[in-house]
Amino acid sequence: MIKNKVLVVGGAGYIGSHMVKYLANRGFVPVVLDNLSTGHAESARFGQLVVGDLADQALLDQLFNEHEFVAVMHFAAASLVGESMEYPAKYYRNNVCNTLNLLDAMVQHGVKDFIFSSTAAIFGEPHYTPIDEAHPKNPINPYGASKLMIERILEDYAAAYGLNSVSLRYFNACGADPEGDLGELHDPETHLIPLVLQAASGRRDYIKIFGSDYPTPDGTCVRDYIHIVDLCQAHHKALEKLLDESLCGAQAFNLGNGKRFSVKEVIETASAVVSKDGKSIRVDKSDRRPGDPAVLVADANAATKIFNWLPEHSTLEEMVEHAWAWEQRITHE
Repeated sequence: MIKNKVLVVGGAGYIGSHMVKYLANRGFVPVVLDNLSTGHAESARFGQLVVGDLADQALLDQLFNEHEFVAVMHFAAASLVGESMEYPAKYYRNNVCNTLNLLDAMVQHGVKDFIFSSTAAIFGEPHYTPIDEAHPKNPINPYGASKLMIERILEDYAAAYGLNSVSLRYFNACGADPEGDLGELHDPETHLIPLVLQAASGRRDYIKIFGSDYPTPDGTCVRDYIHIVDLCQAHHKALEKLLDESLCGAQAFNLGNGKRFSVKEVIETASAVVSKDGKSIRVDKSDRRPGDPAVLVADANAATKIFNWLPEHSTLEEMVEHAWAWEQRITHE
């Protein structure tokens, strides 16, 4: 029996697929469970893909009976904030109820280590920045609320069933696999960097800046962008801590780059990168969108201390360059 199998739920999506490749390159055997509602089978090629849904408890039992998993990583979730406001039932059913199915299967089959893909959306409007783990948690949409519910459930499962977990709260994941194998394939795309680069490649006419009168140095929103490979590194380090029993109970950490990049800075950096290929980016300005905080930046010192983790791809130029290489590849395919 293979002793280093990891079940990666949602491993055909953006973050999950990069994690599958990262694990495979470090001696783990990833088994991917994905319903392909937003993921892509080709993206899961670095692991064994099982097409199915967490709502299918019989399939979960079959998976846990067939494989001796050392841990489970959970990336599968509905994640569009606006959609969650319009269809909250979808978010609570998919993100909460289906995760309960997964946790119950783990408890039933004696798998004790769990890594959960959480989000900065659990904090709601920031009271202060950078945001640390002690920041008040008051999500303002069903997406963030669903993730916070799971974090609370994990605390109860730790106390009742001995399930050890690490919840990792992302700020703005970005970039692409430096080797060009993987990148963002969202439909619809909502992330700033790929939207900007689509304006450069011709897949959209322009990029729109929503608000230029925020109380920030250049008037545009400021965010914390973290490279996808650095996210994967943090997950791997968390997994190792769980497996060697350095961490137990229900733990939660913020993951971010700790640097502040404005919307305008992202566009300027992208313009400099794409200009090397003779491309330019058209910009349009619009009013603020409701619910967009001026600044969202992470304090990731706890993850740095506990995991001995530091982002290695921390410059905005490098994040954009990797994303641009991916955009060019998928545009020309």
